Amino acid sequence: MIKLTRLNGSSFILNAELISTIEAQPDTFITLTTGERMMVAESPDEVLRRVMAYQQAKHLVPAPRRPADDGTANKT
Repeated sequence: MIKLTRLNGSSFILNAELISTIEAQPDTFITLTTGERMMVAESPDEVLRRVMAYQQAKHLVPAPRRPADDGTANKT
């Protein structure tokens, strides 16, 4: 679930699993798998960032790896 903003400024929570496409025309349109379309105030890049963060929180998309702090990151 991701929090988004309608063009009138009100917030709502969207089930990110239902997103089919995100378009900029120039407003941001989200099309759901149900065929419903909605406009949101966030940019397509911001919607995508929130979807990716949601997926990472669910462990469906691995978080970026960081080098180990113990000096073993560059050992072969």
